[in-house]
Amino acid sequence: MADSNQTKRILAEAMKGLMAQEPFAKISVGDICQACQMNRKSFYYHFRDKYDLVNWIFQTEFLMAVQSRPFESTWALIQDLCGYFYENRAFYRNALSVQGQNSFQDYFREVLDPVMRIYAEDLFEGQADADFFITFYSDAFIAAMLRWLSDRHCMPPDRFTELLRRSVQGGARIASRT
Repeated sequence: MADSNQTKRILAEAMKGLMAQEPFAKISVGDICQACQMNRKSFYYHFRDKYDLVNWIFQTEFLMAVQSRPFESTWALIQDLCGYFYENRAFYRNALSVQGQNSFQDYFREVLDPVMRIYAEDLFEGQADADFFITFYSDAFIAAMLRWLSDRHCMPPDRFTELLRRSVQGGARIASRT
């Protein structure tokens, strides 16, 4: 009998395969189960819904992997994140396109917020509007990632990260002058 994590990984691989071919909205739990020859009961034993599965994929493939790695800066972490998204761009282009309750976009925003908050403390030190800037840059980051991953000629992740860094730092310099 397969252990729980093995079953979850099988479901995750099925979901990733389906999302490389179909929009998220067109994929049903039945489709996922059929792709890995499992029953719906097995799926619902491990996940609440397909949104939960997508979030679990990110959590286990990226978040758990980076917890043990030291990063010399926030930008090194973002570089690593962009590299991971680039390697899995068909999946994350699709996942980031989904909006609404329980979406990956909302989950990713929750993960991104503390990273942006740590970085923004240096950039917007002492500014009363720091929360606004953090939300603004988080939203901009997600929109930029989706556009980047959707581009047919998707630039390499190191170039994308450098452009993001320059944009954020330039915008912060302007905002701090006002």
